[in-house]
Amino acid sequence: MSNTNAVEPLAIDLALQGGGSHGAFTWGVLDALLEDGSLRFSGISGTSAGALNAAVLATGLARGGNAGAREALHAFWADVARAGRCFGALQPPALPGWTAPAGVPAWGWTPADWLGSWARSFSPYQLNPFGLNPLRDVVARHVDVAALQSGPPALFVIATAVHTGQPRVFTGAALTLDALMASTCLPHLFRAVEIDGEPYWDGGYVGNPALWPLIYETPEADLLLVKIDPLKRPATPRTALAIADRVSEIGFNSALVGEMRAIAFVQRLLAEERIERGRYKELRLHMIADEGELATLDAASKLDTRASFLESLFGMGRAAAQRWLAGHRADVGVRSSLDIEATFLAPR
Repeated sequence: MSNTNAVEPLAIDLALQGGGSHGAFTWGVLDALLEDGSLRFSGISGTSAGALNAAVLATGLARGGNAGAREALHAFWADVARAGRCFGALQPPALPGWTAPAGVPAWGWTPADWLGSWARSFSPYQLNPFGLNPLRDVVARHVDVAALQSGPPALFVIATAVHTGQPRVFTGAALTLDALMASTCLPHLFRAVEIDGEPYWDGGYVGNPALWPLIYETPEADLLLVKIDPLKRPATPRTALAIADRVSEIGFNSALVGEMRAIAFVQRLLAEERIERGRYKELRLHMIADEGELATLDAASKLDTRASFLESLFGMGRAAAQRWLAGHRADVGVRSSLDIEATFLAPR
């Protein structure tokens, strides 16, 4: 689908979730939106892989508009595939000839569980004393820091301050390669990233993604969330790694659910004219997701950077964006197409 009209694109904010290699789903979403061309991105809030997508998108837009952004995102994810397991390279590889001990079927443990449990007994300061991070080299090849700092679009990258547990929003001159690495720093895989003497971990613990920078720092009322972390999974996790991964996933969604709860409350007060209009932004919220398909992928697949897997996620994201464009593009500038209460707050 492409925009053949000469109509000025409508401005919209983007909020991009993190999720390791599942960020390739967001790549597909962005590719379809850029190809369509009927929307212009005013502000982008991104966490972890969402921050990387935002940075590469902004770099491509600065160099060559929508076409340049599509090319930049494609080149970045192709480089991720060539680099190998850069979203979790510190995990130990499978051992040749290693077999599960007797009784594994009864316990439900797999070789990956044993290896993962062993790895989590050590910190990255022990396993990776030199602080190597192959993802940093990939990002450095594809991101123009000057483009991030000058915009447009305005970028907001979220990381978690280790000492206080509070979010830090990196924007403007504070947007650096270190800020992007801080936003992607999972503490059981990588050493904390120090910026101005403060150590930072992945931003997903405090905002995945954070919506408030877009609410307070941009003039746009339309906000489009690209969600890749499933809120609901159909099965109960039973292995140690599956349990740990689901706990992490719930934690990474909790900040977003909390923000959505607050937004729903304020929007309801505005609709009922119980608070003064003009003091609060009347948001029009939209969402692109594929809860059904993404929920079929286990959390360990967020470390999978095989080209075939990334391309399948890309196709999934493009299809989800095209469905949203066909069904809800006309809502932009008019009304919300996301029912917050039904999606985030209703009992499931």
